[in-house]
Amino acid sequence: MNRPQLTEIWLYPVKSFAGIQVERWRLDTFGLHLDRRWMVVDKAGRFLTQREYPQMARITPALEVEGESLSLTLQHPRLGVFKVPPPEQGASRMRVEVWSDVVEAVPVGQEADRWVSDALGACARLVWFPDEVMRQVDTRYGRKGDRTAFSDGFPLLLIGQGSLDDLNRRMPRPLPMRRFRPNLVVSGAGPYAEDRWRRIRIGGLEMRVVKPCSRCIITTVDPDRGEYTGKEPLKTLAGYRRKGNRVYFGQNLIHQSGGALAVGREVEVIEAVSEGNDTLEDQVP
Repeated sequence: MNRPQLTEIWLYPVKSFAGIQVERWRLDTFGLHLDRRWMVVDKAGRFLTQREYPQMARITPALEVEGESLSLTLQHPRLGVFKVPPPEQGASRMRVEVWSDVVEAVPVGQEADRWVSDALGACARLVWFPDEVMRQVDTRYGRKGDRTAFSDGFPLLLIGQGSLDDLNRRMPRPLPMRRFRPNLVVSGAGPYAEDRWRRIRIGGLEMRVVKPCSRCIITTVDPDRGEYTGKEPLKTLAGYRRKGNRVYFGQNLIHQSGGALAVGREVEVIEAVSEGNDTLEDQVP
């Protein structure tokens, strides 16, 4: 039997902006290198996302090699291209909020603040997550020392292509995978096979499958238009992927170590629960 394969890798340098699809990328202590290391906040330091500003989906990042480092540029349909200044060593910090977590971040600068404010049509600031800052993941699912940057809660999100195919068979109109903003897409497994996985290995890198991903209104944003499109896919998902008042699609992962990932690598399932178990009941408290 052929093993499932890693078929897509996505990173999102700025939280809630568009993603970048790559063929190869490395994992560092936060997750995919530079994934959600930047974030947009309001004047009080509270995080802003497509939940409030769906037009964020139309801001497209690009990472360019400059010597031994990568630089970030942002492109907006009206404003054009903006090159994000690198974070300054020793720069003053500000406290920012990501859900219930408060961490210290580095403001990128006034020029960046003006650009993102113009793009959103609201007063906003762009901040960077420093290497040395620790944001502990939820210890109900992770271990002490497991960390993430500005993601909603975990370093990695995995979705099976078979799961999206099954959802699209139920939908009035099919949706692309990028509507769900995964980091890793796996093909060659049955629908929702990832619900049963507990530990996997991709190209020698081991990862723990720790929690189903609860889905929000961002899944209803058309990433090309930056606009809400109605109640789908949440309406359809609620019909068969619901527990309590939440719907679930995809699985959150925590990686055990750094290393290189590449499209085409086999996905080895090291540990899984038996088929037929109610895996949402098993994983969600």
